[in-house]
Amino acid sequence: MMFFKKLTACAFLSLAMSQQLSAQAKPIELVSPNGGLKVSISLTDKIYYSITGNNQALLTNNHLALTLPDGTLGQNPKLITAKTTKVSGTIKPYVSLKFATVANNYNDLLLSFKGNYKVEFRAFDDGIAYRFITNKKGDVEVLNEDFTVNFPADYLLHIQASDGFKTAYEEPYKHQEASTWKPTDKMANLPALIDTKKQYKILISESDLSDYPGLFLKSTGNNGMEGAFPKVPLEAEPDGDRDQKILKSADYIAKTSGTRNFPWRYFVIAKDDKQLIENTMTLKLAAPSQIANPTWIKPGQASWEWWNDASPYGPDVNFVAGYNLDTYKYYIDFASKYGIKYIVMDEGWAKTTTDPYTPNPKVDVQELIRYGKTKNVSIILWLTWLTVHNNMGLFKTFHDWGIKGVKIDFMNRSDQWMVNYYENVIKEAAKNEIFVDFHGAFKPSGLEYKYPNLLSYEGVRGLEQMGGCTPDNSVYLPFIRNAVGPMDFTPGAMINMQPEVNRAARPNASGVGTRAYQLALYVVFESGVQMLADNPTLYYRSPDCTEFITSVPTTWDETKALAAEAGELAVVAKRKGTRWFVGAITNGKETTRSVELNFDFLEKGKTYTMTYFEDGINAGRQAMDYRQKSMQVKAGDKITIKMVRNGGWAAVLK
Repeated sequence: MMFFKKLTACAFLSLAMSQQLSAQAKPIELVSPNGGLKVSISLTDKIYYSITGNNQALLTNNHLALTLPDGTLGQNPKLITAKTTKVSGTIKPYVSLKFATVANNYNDLLLSFKGNYKVEFRAFDDGIAYRFITNKKGDVEVLNEDFTVNFPADYLLHIQASDGFKTAYEEPYKHQEASTWKPTDKMANLPALIDTKKQYKILISESDLSDYPGLFLKSTGNNGMEGAFPKVPLEAEPDGDRDQKILKSADYIAKTSGTRNFPWRYFVIAKDDKQLIENTMTLKLAAPSQIANPTWIKPGQASWEWWNDASPYGPDVNFVAGYNLDTYKYYIDFASKYGIKYIVMDEGWAKTTTDPYTPNPKVDVQELIRYGKTKNVSIILWLTWLTVHNNMGLFKTFHDWGIKGVKIDFMNRSDQWMVNYYENVIKEAAKNEIFVDFHGAFKPSGLEYKYPNLLSYEGVRGLEQMGGCTPDNSVYLPFIRNAVGPMDFTPGAMINMQPEVNRAARPNASGVGTRAYQLALYVVFESGVQMLADNPTLYYRSPDCTEFITSVPTTWDETKALAAEAGELAVVAKRKGTRWFVGAITNGKETTRSVELNFDFLEKGKTYTMTYFEDGINAGRQAMDYRQKSMQVKAGDKITIKMVRNGGWAAVLK
């Protein structure tokens, strides 16, 4: 079976109006299919563009350019032709994180310029995107790229600020007025969310990132932002067992083929915050899958030992717990009991972190692979990126062993070399039918659709941070980080605390927020491989919660945001087959938050049994408190749910 990104037979309803236009002509306009969004392009000394929503100026006098050694593409542009095309199609992603089938409808404008380059714009009902296309001989050095966005008013920015280009992308979000962001302040990495303080929010990110560095943002100092890019590293040396120290960098950001499509820069433009949750822009702009038959790729859940320090205990644990054979068999037994596809063997499974071929003799990986097969549980092995780089043949070896997936950690960069490393790794893994979960990683940028064996990325302030991972920050994730692609947040804490009393440390790790909040994360957050981060001992003690968690799919047929306000609350319904799941999460600002749910999305004429988990009466102080209840609902019914501070609500309807 072939994974495909396919336009329907009537896809190219060409408007195909090619015309000769000069730089002095009136602005060229491209409008979204529903007429709500418009981008206006002006060609003078630069290529300028402005974006409006229902005639409201959103981003004004923005400009774009690509600087090469022999000149700047976009400076004093000479237009040759402008061609518009209407496209109506569908995409069926093999790993469907939101929808089994995605409508892909847009209007396209292709501007061809003297100098062997083009700029392509696309207008969707929920966003605008553009990219450069070049047709030059041989390789070219890209010295810089101009990505400049200007705000017509003092917008509110929700950004993840980085100390530099070397970052694990795990910083908490900052929330500041655009006018207060200075060029000397920290840069921001993508994605970034802009609140116009009126009707619209704008999410900025990129897609089809290949052989090119990731885009960062910095202040222009004039109520706007501009792009910044890491230079190409030329010399590096090992820095410990999992990092490199860059000794010398080039004066260019990329050396690449002169004939190519450059990454898409996109703006998701939402009149309602629900649109941010439901958007699929990264997918719609990604390259098509390169895997002809992806049926070996199996998304699913995984039991993970690192967060709880491999420390099961209790009357059924009659062995010394730790990173050893008996403990991992215990995790396999737990996974098997609840139908969990995988266990993760994190740092410690190998004798050293630099030799991926010699397992720790206390672990006996071969025996665990054999034992797992008898229990229908497969194994994911953790590795440092540097070890993978030095041992690219390990994928064949792991395939021969029977390993199904790898978790690769600590890249912490997105220069051109590292972006290429991601793609080289995922290609080699695909050749050997192994999936990948990147940690210490940048955000999803389309590679996960080009190679759907890339099931997830970290690049998030997740539960690893324990007390540093608060709902006040995490409630932004469905609107920013998770809105652009899969996110390995590693949920599932069974020790739950309110932030003022949290005292977490492994092996007794805990999560800030209520128990119902943790359950809801499995519905709200999207990842092709979803962790159960806590101790099997604790999951066994809460079978009702564990049965719910392990019943939640990792891929979906349909997603519908029911209530959404970025940073305040997210309520999402998702369907897999005939079952619906609903997850709701909120921040810590209000003692109690009430939300009305309308079940108009259910199939008409059918009565559903809804089993749900809600915050207990004392959950605002004792976050472990929850209640499990059930009721009958049908299409059109309305109920009001209540969540305490840092609380949640989760349900399954069948």
